[in-house]
Amino acid sequence: MSFDHLLILLVAALFILGPERLPEAASWLARTVSTMRGYVVSAQQQLRAEAGQEFEELRKPLQELRSLSGLSPRAMLDSDVFDDHDVRSGNGTRSPTSERHNRPEVATAPRAAQPLQPGQRPPFDPDAT
Repeated sequence: MSFDHLLILLVAALFILGPERLPEAASWLARTVSTMRGYVVSAQQQLRAEAGQEFEELRKPLQELRSLSGLSPRAMLDSDVFDDHDVRSGNGTRSPTSERHNRPEVATAPRAAQPLQPGQRPPFDPDAT
């Protein structure tokens, strides 16, 4: 949640609850969130104790999915166009998904532009159309 969203929620809570009940509601919310966080931590500890290494193996694909959920269409396009840029880490290293786009580098020297002679047709490149 952004700061704007939190500010809107705070103003709405102020209007709904009033200034006298707002501190009580905030402390109740803080206690509830703390209690829920404790439940989650204890459940994770229990899963790690019972499942051991299998729990960590289950978490790896979930973490990969979580890292992919932040990809936007622009980021995916950038990763396809600039295949030497790792979108997930942003460190400029080659990502495993970009290895499938491994194309040989073609060195093209820029040609000097020469004006066309009268009646001469411009060059046609079927790959460019």
